[in-house]
Amino acid sequence: MLNLVQRVSKSRNAVTLRGFSTSSQTLLGQNLTEKIVQRYAVGLPDGKEVHSGDYVSVKPRHCMTHDNTWPVALKFKGLGASKIKDNRQVVMTLDHDVQNKTEKNLTKYKNIENFAKEHGVDFYPAGRGIGHQIMIEEGYAFPNSVVVASDSHSNTYGGLGTLGTPIVRTDAASIWATGQTWWQIPPVAKVELKGRLPKGVTGKDVIVSLCGIFNNDEVLNHAIEFTGEHIEELPIDYRLTIANMTTEWGALSGLFPVDNTLIEWYENRLKKVGPNHPRINEKTLQDLKNNLTKADSDSYYAKTLTIDLSTLSPFISGPNSVKVSTSLTDLSNKNMKVNKAYLVSCTNSRLSDIKAAADIIRGHKVAPGVQFYVAAASSNVQKDAEASGAWKDIMDAGAIALPAGCGPCIGLGTGLLEPGEVGISATNRNFKGRMGSKDALAFLASPEVVAASAILGKIGSPEEVLGQKVKETSEVSKSITINKKPEAAGDAAASSASGVEVLEGFPKRITGELVLCDADNINTDGIYPGKYTYQDDVPREKMAEVCMENYDSEFGAKTHAGDIVISGYNFGTGSSREQAATAILARDMKLIVAGSFGNIFSRNSINNALLTLEIPDLINKLREKYSGSEKELTRRTGWFLTWDVSSAEVTVTEGQDGPVVLKQKVGELGSNLQDIIVKGGLEGWVKAELTKA
Repeated sequence: MLNLVQRVSKSRNAVTLRGFSTSSQTLLGQNLTEKIVQRYAVGLPDGKEVHSGDYVSVKPRHCMTHDNTWPVALKFKGLGASKIKDNRQVVMTLDHDVQNKTEKNLTKYKNIENFAKEHGVDFYPAGRGIGHQIMIEEGYAFPNSVVVASDSHSNTYGGLGTLGTPIVRTDAASIWATGQTWWQIPPVAKVELKGRLPKGVTGKDVIVSLCGIFNNDEVLNHAIEFTGEHIEELPIDYRLTIANMTTEWGALSGLFPVDNTLIEWYENRLKKVGPNHPRINEKTLQDLKNNLTKADSDSYYAKTLTIDLSTLSPFISGPNSVKVSTSLTDLSNKNMKVNKAYLVSCTNSRLSDIKAAADIIRGHKVAPGVQFYVAAASSNVQKDAEASGAWKDIMDAGAIALPAGCGPCIGLGTGLLEPGEVGISATNRNFKGRMGSKDALAFLASPEVVAASAILGKIGSPEEVLGQKVKETSEVSKSITINKKPEAAGDAAASSASGVEVLEGFPKRITGELVLCDADNINTDGIYPGKYTYQDDVPREKMAEVCMENYDSEFGAKTHAGDIVISGYNFGTGSSREQAATAILARDMKLIVAGSFGNIFSRNSINNALLTLEIPDLINKLREKYSGSEKELTRRTGWFLTWDVSSAEVTVTEGQDGPVVLKQKVGELGSNLQDIIVKGGLEGWVKAELTKA
């Protein structure tokens, strides 16, 4: 059976149900995320209007893979596929390990290039640029469309009004073979950007502030829609930076509206690419103007987060965490020495970023003992930077040029942090050890602050370089509201959900005793030990035996086939190993319930036929029940959960026939997703589809 994650939006102190399945009679309109998904969903029943919680099959406008293209190709071939369904849908770029000139890597790159040529796929070689930047420059990421990539920073496309979201390799292979994959529409959070940005405060400061201020998983596994009275004043490059780092904030997408600022950006882009570009041309631009998509006035958002931009000052993220942000003024006063500075990555290496850094660094030199690494987001960006003189200004100051690509942002190639060093970077992640040694400190900042710090030899501000007065830090004004779904809308949703068709071969009801694994952040190594991950010949019996042993050595003795495991928040965080899902299946367990799931675990579960439900209320009730008891890592509860698929409702009772503890609506499990379940997972479904062709 396939794992379909029925999600409920959560805050630790307040819960909003995700998953009201709605129909054309619902009293709620659609938000922008739902409208775009509606446009790209396939196989919907007539009149079906999609909303958060619903599982849909989607046919993305485009799907990008990068250095991981070859593993996807091997999986594609393993499915029995020989021809890409729509070669105009697929884009392949080489961008991650472009400094690696070993025979092994060059052979992989050549294999990818040959595969792309064989299938007539658009291909961009190493040195052309970072895949996300290419998707933007070449118009693959286009407003009001769904665009996916097998990379976590697909969220970047949201800066262009594109619903960009990451997929895993099996999804990519499915899209190559059939043109489509699945998505569960997440809870949608509205992020209201009030006021105007002060001078000297950038898009990077906005997202670093959001990550640091709202740092308790407020938007974990949500789709985000940005709004604001003055949002049209935000440059597109700022929007791209903000959308890019919604990934680090924990969101699945970060969507800006299509407005006059974006239309003007495309008009300027059209002048650059010329009238005959296949994706950015007069027709596509006119179609965009004629079909502007906006959220309905009565659309629903699970929560609303508000931040007043006028109260922001430049902020620094870190060290070694995006959940820690400090004002630049406070950090500058500490005179923290810098060893390396970086202006690289898909976050802040566009032309405007390079120009902004050049404006600070012009006429100065990089401080002794500091290495300043610069790589443009693409070869086109570098050409434009060279033409403007900004590239020369930075090189003349003593910066070190790297090829257009990812490089040190992901710990590859030249310039990694050594033990004891301090780095300041305009990239998106400063996880411990990501950019080099785990014994180094990594901070994130805007291009301007990175350039200033490279010159000063310490974390410092542009004002210090330019001899201006340093801005004082003010308290940031922010708020968060949890929104309840109107009762009338819930009634309409319940009416619609009561008629869910259940396919032959799919169970109408799933029942089992709840077994409590009372912990948050149980990672994939805890579920399936790393020492077995790369052993391809581990039998099913052994997988069942070692399942959860790194979490609790008594798990195997306390659980039985047919049990339903319930755990805390962010279950399945960590690595992308698929065995975390298949090991649970090996124990013949029907279902996993949690407060929330790691997104990669969720996708791997779906793709490998493991059912899951995300119900924060239930884990909270169980924790309350056992709050005074001795701690047990694994505990049989005597509570039984029944999921009625046809009515999209979960009921929990004390004992099999005892009093009801919880009754709750969940997202509709449509027949298209049930079909994947019946086929044993996404790979089985793809193979079945290929036999029809």
